Amino acid sequence: MDILSAICKSLRRILSLVLPCQQPETPPPVLEESSWQSSLRKHLSMPKKQKWTETVNPPFPWATFKRAKVYTIHQLLSEGFNTIGGTVQCKQCGFQRVLQFDLKEKFNEVVEFIEKNKYNMHDRAPKAWMNPVLPKCDKCGQENAMNPIITKKRTINWLFLLLGQMIGCCKLQHLKYFCKHTNNLRTGAKDRLIYQTYVDLCKQLQPDLVV
Repeated sequence: MDILSAICKSLRRILSLVLPCQQPETPPPVLEESSWQSSLRKHLSMPKKQKWTETVNPPFPWATFKRAKVYTIHQLLSEGFNTIGGTVQCKQCGFQRVLQFDLKEKFNEVVEFIEKNKYNMHDRAPKAWMNPVLPKCDKCGQENAMNPIITKKRTINWLFLLLGQMIGCCKLQHLKYFCKHTNNLRTGAKDRLIYQTYVDLCKQLQPDLVV
């Protein structure tokens, strides 16, 4: 037995020298995500916004392929567009109807108004443009009730608003959109943006016009 015990001890000593001591496996440390990595991951996962294009499908026959641009009055009249229409809605009862304006007659009225009052306006829209008098509702009889329907910015009926002198019904964001795409300053007060919109549309219709 003494000999057997000695042999076992010798074998254990040999095995301890040959086989390395195995340490228990430990999981790798969890690295916290840095703030910039988190921002980058969120940015990459977000859907990309579509870039706007300079050209659009014309929302009206008198509108060009360019945003906030209309054809000249000469082109429109030669193509038979003697009247320009738009949809208005009563703010009292919600009744809608199409309103028609004579192109040549109403354009001349706007031009005459500008020529008569431009030295008093000082590049600012007068009260008549800021708070336009609206048509009477045919259904409920409410005076100053029929507002032009304005939805998406790229589908605004700019020529109709000009002829009806209803550009003042636009919100500030609509006017800034127009000025942006016609290379006009869009940082001024609303009365300045309304004035710029009137003048620019008149020059689009008649490029040689001096106002």
